[in-house]
Amino acid sequence: MNMKRYAATLIIGDGTGPELVAIVKDVVAATGVSIDWDEVDAGETALAKYGTPLPEAVLASVRRNRVALKGPITTPIGTGFRSVNVALRHELDLYACLRPCRMYEGVKTRFQKIDLVVVRENTEDLYAGVEFEAGSEVARYLVERSKGKIRPSAAISLKPISPEGTARIVTFAFEYARKHGRRKVTAVTKANIMKYTDGLFLATAREIAGRYGDIAYEERLVDNMCMQLVQKPELYDVLVLPNLYGDIISDLCAGLVGGLGVAPGANYGDDYAVFEAVHGSAPKYTGQHKVNPSALLLSAVLMLEHLGEVEAARRMERAIADVIREGRAVTYDLGGSSRNDEMAAAIIARLRG
Repeated sequence: MNMKRYAATLIIGDGTGPELVAIVKDVVAATGVSIDWDEVDAGETALAKYGTPLPEAVLASVRRNRVALKGPITTPIGTGFRSVNVALRHELDLYACLRPCRMYEGVKTRFQKIDLVVVRENTEDLYAGVEFEAGSEVARYLVERSKGKIRPSAAISLKPISPEGTARIVTFAFEYARKHGRRKVTAVTKANIMKYTDGLFLATAREIAGRYGDIAYEERLVDNMCMQLVQKPELYDVLVLPNLYGDIISDLCAGLVGGLGVAPGANYGDDYAVFEAVHGSAPKYTGQHKVNPSALLLSAVLMLEHLGEVEAARRMERAIADVIREGRAVTYDLGGSSRNDEMAAAIIARLRG
């Protein structure tokens, strides 16, 4: 019996977040790993309570515990507050986003076998949020510098890419590949067009790759990468990308293996780690217990690995995979008719059986 206890922050989320994190707590407890959860609010729930979607108490809790599991949080489109997810990554310098995309038997998809890992830079690129509204002083200056190539009414966004930020994400990808017995790392850019920003990313990636002679290295342009993944995903292993491309490609890869319902995610920095499902909060399903819990459960598997509870992580992943394969107690998106808490009960029964 594992007697060690861990402390971790549990960000409840909004929409379907509360019901999903409740499921994760029960399933993790069934592995025998003891976690003292420090529960905090973020997103729309926190905005209503505290006037901010990301209270300082959330950041303080993560800094104290160093590990967090985050439920889905709604991000308004076009207006409203900026993404809590992005803010967490910047505040805690969670520079590496890891998104495994693995095929589980029983999930309906046209592909036979996929086991990809997307490593996404998390703090730079267009997601750094360096943008200016049309008519602002900075936008006018940049329009003037464009010598008529940009219309005066344009809104402008900048794309910062640094050699330091690129070096640490590419190093993370190669170290992950080495640790997990992966055979190849593919750097993905649009360096044929964005010769300075993506060109810098590519040049830095080549330099880092030269230090890892035991792991194959190759390069792809992001548009070609999309086609390659749809046509022959089995040729790829670990992909490393700047922020925006990584966001898009990780959703594409999730689609290859059955959708966001089975897509976990993790965000790592030198000091902290935050684990989260890739999907959103699905507010229209709040209270219906319809949303597949697998993505957040598999994110908790990554958290257990990070804590050093590798055996418990493997048992939990096997239990999830077994329930999905059997198909008798799965949610509607997996071809079943069970509630997500009923699916969780089946996973717990596997763990305790």
